[in-house]
Amino acid sequence: MKLIYNNAIKFIVPVILVVIWVILSGSGKFSPLVMPPVSSIWKELVNSITSGMMFTDLFVSILIVLRGYIIGVLLGLVFGVLMGIFTKVNNLFSGTINAFRQIPPLAWIPLLILWVGIGDASKVILIALGVFYPVLLNTISGISEVSTSYLEFARNYKIKKKDILLHILLPGAVPSVFVGLRLGAGQAWMAVVAAEMIAATAGVGYRINAARNLMQTGQVILYMILIGVVGGLMDYFLRKIEKRVVRWRQD
Repeated sequence: MKLIYNNAIKFIVPVILVVIWVILSGSGKFSPLVMPPVSSIWKELVNSITSGMMFTDLFVSILIVLRGYIIGVLLGLVFGVLMGIFTKVNNLFSGTINAFRQIPPLAWIPLLILWVGIGDASKVILIALGVFYPVLLNTISGISEVSTSYLEFARNYKIKKKDILLHILLPGAVPSVFVGLRLGAGQAWMAVVAAEMIAATAGVGYRINAARNLMQTGQVILYMILIGVVGGLMDYFLRKIEKRVVRWRQD
């Protein structure tokens, strides 16, 4: 019963928002271009599904996200581990990385278009940049927060550095790493949508921009909802994976 209640309560706010939208859109005080009725959004959903357009856009965007996400995660983990363990490596890269981190990923779009064009490569690089920093910083933070008592114990018993890394530092950093993975996933999804709105011929962001140009507000809102749903599902699955991976902390 408690599980049902906890799941049901999550839908209270969305239902309230839908009711408010229905009331306002049906009041006649707002133009359908500004606040289209729910029936219009539903019609766009049916048309997008039956035509296959929604699945095509999702496939294009998700494929690009996965490519950029994997690259960003791998680079973030490698540099995060190196900078978290070796002080000299941290001193060497921290200043430069911190400076570049202040540049919003979207600011790279004009330069990336000049360098690699408007194809998928520019979007993959942009996503990798957005993913890299949260994974990097949370990996460093996770390693630095490992209890010193564990490290002192390992040194006293002359445990090899490789075993300290594999059995103490990395397992201890896993919860923080997953925070970075979740933040990176959100950054990846936002980056691909923004990039597709500026330079693309397909994808979720492209479809929003095309619908805006055609004054199809219902489709714009539909794809905004789709973005939220997909982003929420990504975070949900990462949290499920995290619970399985860090189950040892709960035992």
